[in-house]
Amino acid sequence: MSTGPVLIVFAGLPGVGKSTLARRVGAALPAPVLPVDPIERAYGSTGPQAYRAVAGLAELQLDLGLSVIVDAVNPVAESRELWLDLADRAKVPLRVIEVWCADEAEHRRRIEARRTADPAYADVDWVRVLERRAEYQPYVGRRVVVDTTVPGDPLQSLLDYLSP
Repeated sequence: MSTGPVLIVFAGLPGVGKSTLARRVGAALPAPVLPVDPIERAYGSTGPQAYRAVAGLAELQLDLGLSVIVDAVNPVAESRELWLDLADRAKVPLRVIEVWCADEAEHRRRIEARRTADPAYADVDWVRVLERRAEYQPYVGRRVVVDTTVPGDPLQSLLDYLSP
């Protein structure tokens, strides 16, 4: 890992495994993980308010000299621009990790299992994931893409990506 702080942004649809990977990377670095989901639940909706709240918290961590991990769907250019602006303002590198689950049946199974196991995700059903997928704009720019259905553990390659 570099000697200075880094803004690390995980992106991808609900249920692809980004939160699990974000937490593993956070533990390995160590770095705080700031998920957007609980803030969206507090606001009662998805949208820019929750992203701005997480950006404010991330900026505080970066100002303390800490790397920080943002865990969010980041479906559109507007949300992604927020992280570019923050990295520029904080004068830190931005590293994006886009997470996918290429096996649609597995993705759906994960969503349904998560809804059953955790009441916080009761409103995120497969129909909602398909709606989010339809809104998801192609990511443009430097990033690492991880397909969580590919065998093997991506942790070390992610840590290598985050190193100078």
